[in-house]
Order: sequence, then C-alpha cells, then structure tokens
Amino acid sequence: MNEILIKELSSKVATPSYVFDLDVFQKRAEFVKEQFGDKIGLCFSIKANPFLLGRLPECFDKIEVCSPGELTICEKTNSDMKKVIFSGVNKTYADVERAMADGVGTFTAESYLHLDLINSIAEKNNVIAPVLVRLTGGSQFGMDEKDVLSIIENRAKYSNIEIVGIHYFTGTQKRKAALIIKELDYLTEVIEKVKNDYNFIVKRIEYGTGLAVDYFNSEADTLEEERLKAVAPRLRELAEIADVTVEMGRFFAAPCGYYLTKVMDVKTNCGVNYAILDGGLNQIKYDGQIKGMQIPKIVQISNNEKSSEKEPEPWTLCGSLCTTEDVLVRNVEFSSLQIGDILVFCRTGAYSVMEGMAVFLSREMPEVSVYSEKIGLIKLRDLYYTDVLNTPK
Repeated sequence: MNEILIKELSSKVATPSYVFDLDVFQKRAEFVKEQFGDKIGLCFSIKANPFLLGRLPECFDKIEVCSPGELTICEKTNSDMKKVIFSGVNKTYADVERAMADGVGTFTAESYLHLDLINSIAEKNNVIAPVLVRLTGGSQFGMDEKDVLSIIENRAKYSNIEIVGIHYFTGTQKRKAALIIKELDYLTEVIEKVKNDYNFIVKRIEYGTGLAVDYFNSEADTLEEERLKAVAPRLRELAEIADVTVEMGRFFAAPCGYYLTKVMDVKTNCGVNYAILDGGLNQIKYDGQIKGMQIPKIVQISNNEKSSEKEPEPWTLCGSLCTTEDVLVRNVEFSSLQIGDILVFCRTGAYSVMEGMAVFLSREMPEVSVYSEKIGLIKLRDLYYTDVLNTPK
C-alpha cells in the first residue's frame, strides 16, 4: 500500500484503527508458494490475525486453529473445516467433541491425554480421526521424541485414530536459515527412524519454520525474502519423502497491516518532545520492541502542507494509558508533529492487533477494516469500549 492510498484511506476510518491490505497479504502468500513449489502446502496460523480468515488466498491448503474461540471464528466465516488443523495445548473433551462435530480435517496430539480424548470421541462417533503427533522442540509444546516413538510403536492401541504424521514447531523469529535447515535434517532422521525401527511411514509433516520478520529495518522485504529462499531447497527435499505443509502466521501477514492513531496532544517536558496518541501499547505490539527504543516505519499524515518544510526533530510517542510503560517509540523524527496528525504504523498485520493488553484501563478497542483494490474498504469492527463488569442491562 503506497502512502497516497494510506492517506486516502485514513480519511475513511476512525482512530485508533487497523487496516489490513488483502492484496499485500495475497502477494506475500503467493511469493512463498512460488519459492516452495507445488509439492509443499501452506497453512495459515490464524492466531497471527483472525481478521483475515474468510479472505484467505487460494494458495492456502490448511488453517491452524488453537482454541475454541478460533474455532468459532472458523464457523462464523464459513471456513472449509476440512482444511482445519485443530491444535493447541489445552484440549478439553468438549473442545474435541465440538471440533469433531464440525468436521475438522486433522487433530494434533500434544500429550497422551489428547490421544485418549480424540480416540474416545472418535470411537463414540464411529469415525477414524486423522492425528498429527506433535514433537517437542524443548518447551511445553508437544512430546519428547521417546514418547512420540512409543506412541507410533503402540499405535494399534488407538483403534479410532490414524496417526498420519508429525507436527513440529519450535519457535518464531528465526533469523538464521541454518537453524531451520538443522530442524529439517532432524525431521528427516525421525522419518527414517520410524520407518526402519517401527515399520511406519510418516505420510505428513506439519512444520512451522518460524521465519523472522524484520520490523525495524528499512530493507525488511529483502532480508525476509533472502531467508525464505535459503530454506526453500531443503524444504523441497523433505517434500520428496513426505507430504509437507509449512505453517506460518507472522511471515505471511505482518507486511499487510497498518495501525492508524491520531495525535491528541503535544508538549515538551525537560527538553523531550512528547506526542500523546489515541492508541497505545494496549492496542499495538511489535515483537522485539523494548521501551520504545526500536523505530518501525511510521507514515505521518498531516493537514498542514507547510509542516514538511520544517526541519525534522525527535519525538517520543506515547499512548493514552496512565502508565509510564505506554511508550510506543522514542526519538523518531517528524517535521512539525501537530495535534490532529495521523501516524500510520506499518508492518502490523500479524499479532499486533491480538497481543496488546486490550482491556487495560478499559479504553476503546480499535476499529478494524480490510482493503483490496477489488472490494475497496470494508469495515469489520467499529470502535467499541470494553465492559469489564459485564453490567447487565
């Protein structure tokens, strides 16, 4: 989205507000598909941005869902449930029962408990449930390799489960291709081990690359594309021995998001220029941001045409919360920042809208819209205030 279009859209939305560019999202997804090739499927992890669900590019084969709430979003957007991989560490009996009734395509099993739940509910419904057993990367997610191997060895115990493969995701924001390639080598070893030792063919691999997004670098697109291209050949090799689906959220969605917030007040305290915005850290988050020291790309939209003629000066941008922690950016330079100016924070398409402390100080929730050249601007959610007391009417 160019700056002219951003300025045009800023007059059509409230602040604070998110706008997600579906054309940018589609272009990113199609670029990934082009690099990985036809043999590798793509899975969108909707926790990165559930507002994009219902408008996913056709190149996505799967949708990762990690909670009952995300399953509800799938239901409301009439998503193809056969594409859903129902994941998450805390699956209850009710969750599994509901997901199975919805007809989700695949379950992940993060523990022996999950296997028992899925098997018993599948038996109750007289169906065979496809399951990916999650292999841990050294955290609370998944199971040790020895447990995964034991489950595969004793797979006949689960009469209503078909273990179709392995789910493997170790973390996000990986900046070194070598780390991802090492993980792919490990997965290849596991596939060979179960084939040789347990006479079991791993049909599917659901792998999360965790490819990094560079929020604070002007060469972000180039750096991200280079990482993608560096791991693509090894992924294609793995796809020769199993059906591989690459699961990502941040890498797909981050570039398509824009957060718009208005300057409500300006002042200089102890030699520091402060701008108070109608948004804040309750609504926007950049991974890697610490005390506002990192500077993302921010577009200034001002009604004062002469403002650009003045020399830039450093500003500290603060939100509306009554806490000194609510500093979005320090020492970012603008030419004559004024009350009424709109600041557009770029690369906020993934997690930013979901990870803020939304109900802190009971301020408003941001408006949310999507845009594409074909459909124009469509508002998905108005500004609204949280009611922490849930006061009955």
